[in-house]
Amino acid sequence: MSWFAALRDTARTGLTLDRALTDPQRAVRGAVAVALVLFPTLAIAGPQLATSAAMGAFIAGTATFQRSFRPRATLAVAAGLGLGTSTFLGYLAAGVPGAFPVLLAVWAFGAGLAWAIGPTAGVVAANTLAVMMIVVQLPVSILTALGHGLVCALGGLVQAAVITLWPIGSWTAQREALADTWAELADYARRLRQDPTAHVDPEPFMTARHAATLTPWQDRHRPPEMRGLRGLAERVRPTLAAIADPKVGAPAEGPERDRARAVLAAAAEAMDALAKAVRTGDPLQLPRSAPALTLAAPVDGPELQGAGRRAARRLAGLLRKAADTLERGDEDTISTPVVGAGGRLHKPPLSRMLPVAARAVRRQLQPRSAVFQHAVRLTAVVTLAYLLAQGAGFHHGYWAPMTAAMVMRPDFAQTYSRGVARLAGTMVGVAVSTLVVQLADPADGVLAALAVLCIGGAYLTLRTGYALMTVCVSSYVVFLLGLQEGDPLVTAVERVGLTLLGGSVALLAYALFPTWQTARLGERLAEWLAAAGRYAAAVITVYERPGAPREQAVRSALLDSREARSELLQAMQRADAEPGRHASGLPGVSRRQLDRARAAVGHLGRAAVLLEAHLPAADAEPVRPGRRSSPRSCGWPPRSPRARC
Repeated sequence: MSWFAALRDTARTGLTLDRALTDPQRAVRGAVAVALVLFPTLAIAGPQLATSAAMGAFIAGTATFQRSFRPRATLAVAAGLGLGTSTFLGYLAAGVPGAFPVLLAVWAFGAGLAWAIGPTAGVVAANTLAVMMIVVQLPVSILTALGHGLVCALGGLVQAAVITLWPIGSWTAQREALADTWAELADYARRLRQDPTAHVDPEPFMTARHAATLTPWQDRHRPPEMRGLRGLAERVRPTLAAIADPKVGAPAEGPERDRARAVLAAAAEAMDALAKAVRTGDPLQLPRSAPALTLAAPVDGPELQGAGRRAARRLAGLLRKAADTLERGDEDTISTPVVGAGGRLHKPPLSRMLPVAARAVRRQLQPRSAVFQHAVRLTAVVTLAYLLAQGAGFHHGYWAPMTAAMVMRPDFAQTYSRGVARLAGTMVGVAVSTLVVQLADPADGVLAALAVLCIGGAYLTLRTGYALMTVCVSSYVVFLLGLQEGDPLVTAVERVGLTLLGGSVALLAYALFPTWQTARLGERLAEWLAAAGRYAAAVITVYERPGAPREQAVRSALLDSREARSELLQAMQRADAEPGRHASGLPGVSRRQLDRARAAVGHLGRAAVLLEAHLPAADAEPVRPGRRSSPRSCGWPPRSPRARC
């Protein structure tokens, strides 16, 4: 792809608006929390402290909208503490000549490394960097700096309190993730009726696993009907594949194949009913076709035989167990690959995750790491934009480095799409809000109300598009800073110019110092190959040693394989948007060869899935190496390890 085509596509992506809106109730709740901080602080302490408090509440609220299955109040508290710390240090450094650019560079480097922990941490860290530059304008005393830091943290605490007292959609995200898993299994069963070698989409399973990692508080308060269903879904997946596969399940043609199609269709309808019940919380209503799952000989045809019959029996048992689990909340059916008592996945509190986060960051401290390169690039861009704005004599010079910090992302597509959206949205937002301030000359109370209204619009349009959300955020900042002294028209012109400066520096820096995903495709492919090999080895080990612990080893290897595959697909998607000759493929490895390698690894994974569907019982005799069996002559797997075919 040429540079022109790449820039055109990313610009179009950044300016594209969807009709999807964030949950209006959650948007109103976030805006109410900002109002609860802004108006009392404005009345008691004045505009400057009110600005810090409102910024803290806004960013803490934004953190709660990031993709995370943690309690939203925890995210708000963590974001508020980070904002309070950055504000306090920023005010202290502003009073020491030459200290603020150094602090800015150090904080920007840390914000870039935060992407090693996850996207939520990276976004929140970038927001703390932006707030540091917005609220820090004049040197103040240590006591005043501490006051600004405390009121900024107070905004996050108020957000957390409002979220706790006004819960919306408790367990909705977890329910959606679990329901999507069962819905994908239903679609998978339908695809298998036409294509016996179809592949399942692992993304819903990965999302459900992340949703199932709970804090101790969540584990105690989790709805009982949600316990164990994810583990059952993991066991249903290979069973469906084993029924449909013509080599180890029903024959490719004939009455048994028709019977297998009927079983798969009935299973799909039953799993759709399970998904609906999980998603809505309504009682489970199985379809009339559910009896087709039984293994009694049907009236209109023969029953399944051999391995296909055993797989169908296992499928029927698993679906009955899922129905019982959903109706009674039976905790004895939990079967998850995991850590913690009772086999449950436990997500530790944030305080206990600090060592884990530190190790994740430490692993990225190497020049070849994409996160490390992003941190270096972010540091250089933010510091350069700040120095250029200060050198040009702009009074509101913080707007340029703030724009650069909000635009920069670890990959090309996000950086350029967000850059274009940020430039367009900021210019529109600043122009409109400044025109309102210039013509209406509203009082402080009206400006605060307009700011709260804009922040509600920003929360509401988080899913609509970054350009529209930026319009709301820019208007919010203009109304908020309008509480302080200054000429609105001159300030608006400066902000537009500084936005162009900061955005241009960010986009130019990425073009000169890029992190191309294409160069890492070979490494991602190798990681997937190794993970798929470990999964296959874990399954085969169960046949060699049936009595050894199996569930955790097999499931852990499978999850690692899914993660590696997902990382490869994400890297390929990002590489497709990159410009230049490097985007056509790796040196010595064409895209066609990469696709063939993916197909080969996929076949390896499918073979392991079919073997997993027929794991021997714990008391079975080991299958010795070197023994061969024919699926056609004696069925697969052999009923007795002594059988030779």
